[in-house]
Amino acid sequence: MAEAHRRGWSEGYKSGSESTASYSRSRIERLEQRVKELEEQLDDAKRVYEIGGHQIVDVGGYAYRWRGSTPLEVGDRVLLPENYVSRMKNGPGPTLGVVSKLGTTYRGPLSDIVSRAPAADG
Repeated sequence: MAEAHRRGWSEGYKSGSESTASYSRSRIERLEQRVKELEEQLDDAKRVYEIGGHQIVDVGGYAYRWRGSTPLEVGDRVLLPENYVSRMKNGPGPTLGVVSKLGTTYRGPLSDIVSRAPAADG
């Protein structure tokens, strides 16, 4: 009888622990989804797409200003101005980048995109 009691208690404890863990995982997933939704809402509320009549885009996680007449789109290849890091990594001259997002939430100074990059081969 003691063995049956111990087995029943053990199985009940295991079942309860699994149920609690499952509930916790589900709650964490819901909270993570809600945080993501709220971050997206805040991003949308603060994102600017144009400053002084010029388009703002994100390239590689950094915001740039586009002064060209035809707007850029996500996936467009552009030439970025040289900076001290790009000069060390890639040598002198503009660096190739790809527009990853339209607009920015960044509020600091922006560099200008040099030009659209030639179309990729193939």
